Amino acid sequence: ITLSSSTQCCVTMSPLSLAAATSSDEEDDSDSSTKPIRSEKKKNPASLFQTGGDPPKEKKSKKKVPPKGAESEEETPETVQKNSNKKGKAKKSKKKEERPPSPVIEVENLEEFVLQPAPQGVTIKCRVTRDKKGMDRGLYPTYYLHLDNDKKVFLLAGRKRKKSKTSNYLISIDPTDLSRGGENFIGKLRSNLMGTRFTVFDNGANPDRANADWSNVRQELSAVVYETNVLGFKGPRKMTVIIPGMNADCERVPIRPRNDNDGLLMRWQNRNMDNVIELHNKAPVWNDETQSYVLNFHGRVTHASVKNFQIVHSSDPDYIVMQFGRVADDAFTMDYNYPLCAVQAFAIALSSFDGKLACE
Repeated sequence: ITLSSSTQCCVTMSPLSLAAATSSDEEDDSDSSTKPIRSEKKKNPASLFQTGGDPPKEKKSKKKVPPKGAESEEETPETVQKNSNKKGKAKKSKKKEERPPSPVIEVENLEEFVLQPAPQGVTIKCRVTRDKKGMDRGLYPTYYLHLDNDKKVFLLAGRKRKKSKTSNYLISIDPTDLSRGGENFIGKLRSNLMGTRFTVFDNGANPDRANADWSNVRQELSAVVYETNVLGFKGPRKMTVIIPGMNADCERVPIRPRNDNDGLLMRWQNRNMDNVIELHNKAPVWNDETQSYVLNFHGRVTHASVKNFQIVHSSDPDYIVMQFGRVADDAFTMDYNYPLCAVQAFAIALSSFDGKLACE
């Protein structure tokens, strides 16, 4: 493990490792909860994701999330301690002390909150913890998602199903109830046999049990494709994330496949991109000094890992749709922006934990 004195921290995992660059000299994480994760404001990012689909029939109320309420204050003692030894940050630190505390997020309806897109212009900052304690949690850990603020509000829990031919993670809004038939089941993440392609569903019904107007059928919320890495550990992962587009009202266009040939993965594979948005992980840059690949996570990531990533749109790589990275052995930060919701971002993060023999 090598820690530099200024802007980066790296962990060598292989001849060419994926390192976690933390903060830049211009901007550290102490005040980053007041703005989206982007280096400069060039244009309205909403236009990148609008596809003009029909508005969803089940309109979601947006009154639960105050415009500034999702600004999460990540100045927990651990975070402050991890970044307190960085140089050239005196000006920002002073600003943090003068700034009033970020508004508390009021999550009155948890199911609504985790399924609705992040408000535009706001980064929702979260923390993922992995629990491997217990008889079988070494093989089947439980993952918990909390808001990364003083109250540490619980959002989601996820765990891989034990008796499933492919990797299948259940996602719940109750940390103690991760059953498929429970009323707290909110979605699932399902992989192919190779563990290189994942699909995220909400808690709707299987197409076999569709009602007359198809409104009860499950939606596909996103898909993740990990590019096969024939070089083994010789380079960082390459991810493609496919999500439904947004309509003129900034609501997610429902994608309810009637069969396996109509889902996000098949649409993307056949280049049928109507109402579908393609995103990629931001390519890390090779750093000769640290002999590793680095990304700038603005202080939100402190340990290098092959799991660290940032998701961007090719038309605006400065707008970070989502970022995820390690801060301790079993702790990770996960931040997401419009148009993602918590379920989409958490499921994408869960896909990075899953073993991918063809990619590593």
